[in-house]
Amino acid sequence: MRIKIDRPVIVEGKYDKIKLQSVIDATIITTDGFGIFNRKEKLMLIRRLAAGSGVIVLTDSDGAGKVIRKYISSALPKEKVVHIYIPEIPGKEKRKQTPSKAGTLGVEGIEAETLQKLFAPFAAMSAAKKGREITKTDFYEVGLSGQPNSSSLRDAVANAYELPSKMTANALLAALNILTDYDHFIEVLQELKEKDSD
Repeated sequence: MRIKIDRPVIVEGKYDKIKLQSVIDATIITTDGFGIFNRKEKLMLIRRLAAGSGVIVLTDSDGAGKVIRKYISSALPKEKVVHIYIPEIPGKEKRKQTPSKAGTLGVEGIEAETLQKLFAPFAAMSAAKKGREITKTDFYEVGLSGQPNSSSLRDAVANAYELPSKMTANALLAALNILTDYDHFIEVLQELKEKDSD
């Protein structure tokens, strides 16, 4: 059964859209890859859609996906954009002869079950998430920002939540607040520190 999503979802290409249509019931808009940079009408449409309840952005975890994500983010009010991220899984899509430059699966190659989990927090009429949000202050206090090893610690946390590596502190914070709450986040951090000390 497909998950009903009230907000429009932005993806890169038609194969991503086809994959998502089997998982969610939502308005899905493609950027046509880098085509969005040359198509003002597409960006205007996304802006119009975002003016309501906002949009969800789901791009591949490779360099191109990050560039497209950043471009959309810069064109919309911050509070109107929700970012969700696919895990970095090595491999290639069945329809492609060679893997992507990054060697990881794109949105179209991710299993439906994983995509359902990513979209579950946004299901129409979904229950409110328990627990308090994680703050920038929390990030600083636990060393995820402002410290010499913050970047490697962010990568470890991102990996624990099946998020892409090399995320900025702000991007990781936004993603974690979608996926979890403060208490679970602290539990995961504790487990990571215990593994480190072994």
